[in-house]
Amino acid sequence: MFKSLIISGPLAQDHEFIYPFYRLLEEKSKLDVCLIGGKPVQGILGTQLPPNKNYPVKDIDEVDFKNYELLVLPGGVKSMEKIRTNKNLIKFIKDFYESNETNIIACICSGAQLLISAGLVKGKKISGYYSMQDDITNAGGIYVDEEVVYDKRIYTTAHYKDMGPWLKAAIDHINAN
Repeated sequence: MFKSLIISGPLAQDHEFIYPFYRLLEEKSKLDVCLIGGKPVQGILGTQLPPNKNYPVKDIDEVDFKNYELLVLPGGVKSMEKIRTNKNLIKFIKDFYESNETNIIACICSGAQLLISAGLVKGKKISGYYSMQDDITNAGGIYVDEEVVYDKRIYTTAHYKDMGPWLKAAIDHINAN
């Protein structure tokens, strides 16, 4: 059993939060949810996140990057505009990635903005929503539009239509190590 964390905020893309949430529970991962503000939020389509109303929610100051092996970053451009300005969140992402050579990040769609803000895309193949191609390239990344893009412990995909193969690849990686 591995420990995983989903980090997001208000107006996250509902599908990109809900699928990993239930898939990680199905995998029997010890899953924590961190939402900026420390309480449930509404997704951009109106779903309460997390979808299980009794599921505990933590704020960024209540989680320690050393406690997790997998970090999931759902997208939702409206959410990313807000949460990427949270310095503690960006530091958490960077520290998580740099602290352990086996930690995995699974990032989807506009979640790539968090990778950019954390300075983690330079020299790496990264996927993200097509409108972020210039942002990824300008941050030194190599934009790739495939259903699963893997480079140096970061799994990315551009769209929720590819969530199955993307998250499966990240989970398989964790389970193999």
